[in-house]
Order: sequence, then structure tokens, then C-alpha cells
Amino acid sequence: GAPTIAPPDVTIVVFTPARRDLIERTVQSVRGVRNEVVVHMYTATAPTWREVVLDRDRTALKELIVAGGRDVLELAGDLPNVRFEFSPEVFNLTEPDYALEVCDAMTELWDATPERPVIVNLPATVEIATPNVYADQIEYMHTNLARRDAVILSVHPHNDRGTGIACAELAVLAGAQRVEGCVF
Repeated sequence: GAPTIAPPDVTIVVFTPARRDLIERTVQSVRGVRNEVVVHMYTATAPTWREVVLDRDRTALKELIVAGGRDVLELAGDLPNVRFEFSPEVFNLTEPDYALEVCDAMTELWDATPERPVIVNLPATVEIATPNVYADQIEYMHTNLARRDAVILSVHPHNDRGTGIACAELAVLAGAQRVEGCVF
């Protein structure tokens, strides 16, 4: 039978960059697990990461992200207990129209529906502004996302400035439905 690695009411979340080899390994790690599973794919989208780290313009990066999303769909789309999540890492430093464009492309590709929603996670990967600025960015996405009724809007504020909790609270007031965090 399938391995028991967590109580049955626990959702297992696995996190992978938009690279086919890592997506393959990630999906393989949860194949056969009976728990609900979220395959969470991410790619940095902010201008500095696009230009310096990834050496891609907006169009080329969107193509890379969608290709990764197709890999996730191909490798895990047939698993009934798997849902999908996408993070435009460094969301808070990404142009709002571009973040919206990429997130909408992913919810379309993954055919987000109210019955099988896609999680869109919007991280403040490098906290550089006050919580109200992050909340404004979340509200923009909440208001403008296509398929909004088929999206679980999630946030992941960091705490570089010591305001991560305030960012999370204001993001929820601005339309977020879920807060993702880490405990060290």
C-alpha cells in the first residue's frame, strides 16, 4: 500500500522551482501518498531576478514559468489528490501587471475551478516596505485576478523589517484567504 507519512487529515505541500528535473523529483516524492498534496511551483519574477539571475525578459520568463506549469500538469495532473500552487517569488518587487499576467496564465493552464482551486501565493520575499504597501499589492491582485472564485489567494510575508505579522493581517483584510509561514 501507499506509505503513511502523516496523519490522514494533513495536507502535504512540496515546493519546487520551475525546472523539469526538479519537478519530476518532487512529484515522484509524493506519488502513492494518500494524503491531499499540494505541488507548489515557484519562480522569481521581479526585474532584478529576471535580468541578473535568470537573464530573461518578461516574455521569456513567462514562457519558462508556463513550461514549468505544463510539466507539473503532465507529471501530476492525473493524481486525484493533488492540487497546484504557484508563487511569483519576490512578488512585492514585481510589476503588478506582470504578476497578474503570470498568475492568470497559471490558473488558466491549470484550469482552476471553484471545485479544484489553484493556490496563488504572493510572497514578500524581501520585505522592503510598510505593511500597507503590501496590502495594497494584495488588494490589486484580489480585485483583478481572473478566475478569482477559483483561486485561493495566499500570502507569505517575510519579516526583514519586523512587520511580517502586520503584513499578514493587512493582507487578509485586503482579500488574502491564507497565510503561509515558516517556523525555525
